[in-house]
Amino acid sequence: MPWWLWSLVVLLIAVFVLAIHDVFQKKHAILRNFPVIGHLRYLIEKIGPELRQYIVANNDEELPFSRDSRRFIYASAKKQNAYFGFGTDNDLNQPGYVLFRHAAFPHDPPPEEDADKLKMTKVLGESHGRAKAFQPESAVFVSAMSFGSLSAPAIESLNKGSAIAGNLHNTGEGGISKHHRHGGPLIYQLGTGYFGARNPDGTFSMDRMLASMDGTDVRAIEIKLSQGAKPGLGGVLPGGKVTPEIAEARGVEVGVTVKSPSRHNSFYDVPSMVAFIEEVANASGVPVGIKSAIGEQAFWHELAEHMASTGKGPDFISVDGGEGGTGAAPLPFSDHVALPFRQGFSEVYRAFAQQGLHEQITFMGAGRLGLPTEAMVAMAMGCDGIGVAREAMIAIGCVQAQKCHDGHCPTGVATQNRWLTRGLDPTLKSVRLANYVAELRHELVRLANAMGAEHPSQVDPAKVEIRLEANHVKPIREIYGYDPSW
Repeated sequence: MPWWLWSLVVLLIAVFVLAIHDVFQKKHAILRNFPVIGHLRYLIEKIGPELRQYIVANNDEELPFSRDSRRFIYASAKKQNAYFGFGTDNDLNQPGYVLFRHAAFPHDPPPEEDADKLKMTKVLGESHGRAKAFQPESAVFVSAMSFGSLSAPAIESLNKGSAIAGNLHNTGEGGISKHHRHGGPLIYQLGTGYFGARNPDGTFSMDRMLASMDGTDVRAIEIKLSQGAKPGLGGVLPGGKVTPEIAEARGVEVGVTVKSPSRHNSFYDVPSMVAFIEEVANASGVPVGIKSAIGEQAFWHELAEHMASTGKGPDFISVDGGEGGTGAAPLPFSDHVALPFRQGFSEVYRAFAQQGLHEQITFMGAGRLGLPTEAMVAMAMGCDGIGVAREAMIAIGCVQAQKCHDGHCPTGVATQNRWLTRGLDPTLKSVRLANYVAELRHELVRLANAMGAEHPSQVDPAKVEIRLEANHVKPIREIYGYDPSW
């Protein structure tokens, strides 16, 4: 019998066995009623996101990042042509559409060699006299993503790329690993689990924090109260994922499940939080800030009033919008808890501006801000620094497969699977991250110049408008209740 006939017989037997299994199993009604062909339904469901991403969705439709958005990031990262031809395919009259009022006489562009440079305008830690206050070289930085949630090559790529582009790299709450030590300046994030700075019982240890920082280029410390995708919720790292490398970075036991509480145990209200911030700042010498998604307003007003009366408090405030991403989160938290960035940021900024503190604090933002339009709106609203996280992932190869939560990221970015991570080359991907950051800075400078300003932070919020309905636009200053004197 020829080989192809044997193959056909084997295939028919396999189909027959599968059909018998489907008919007698009781778990899936579709398979029981439609044996064999019922599996097509589950196959299509499984590859549905990929079908929509590449075939069904139009250029400006898909979320969290549309095809146009991803194309801009990919092209920027690869130094390809990021221009779009034949005019916009967007509906300029749709509610929520952003419009920039360009100047009749634009500001002169910077010299060509400085076209992609963009410093923060404020000196981080200066107003509180921190020993190691500094002015960040880049207004764009890599936002918090931990080693553990991202792979070792991904973290190395981000850190090396940050060194090339001169931008800060936030460690995420998973501690400082060896993959963070490739030259990129760091923001060391302390979450509720105090990873890398904890005692065996999970409480904070100043000595361990300083030991983790030893030999690294930590420029600032960020105390995370909450993040955009799961505010008010703790985290669990299953023991199976706690490898020796991850355990070393986090200061936990190998193979033992680690739980992060929903709140800090080192402070319990505004005065005790400020006291903790001052303690950490005095011990480390670096600027110390807080990161939070925005919920209740009373906390921010109380913090602003306390800072105005004492002269103490965080050097910077990072606002994470509800649009922010994470490896995994319960659906009601990712969809309904925490305000969107613009609304949340404006509430925080107003609270401090009303106390006359908005020029003393460095404001940073994150939550799908890594595209020129969104970043420009944020900076016109008072943001001094723009954090990019998922956009940075896309720059180093992420294809928005949305597999971050199951360990099967096909590009090796958000997985610990060695077979998948081996495909990610940090030497190449670090350059792509740097290219993307440089291009985003370049676009921000060009937008600011077009509106008559030298720096994006100097753009008048009256020149940035949002369409409310077909024939009605309004400046963001009016929409978000900003006083012109600010």
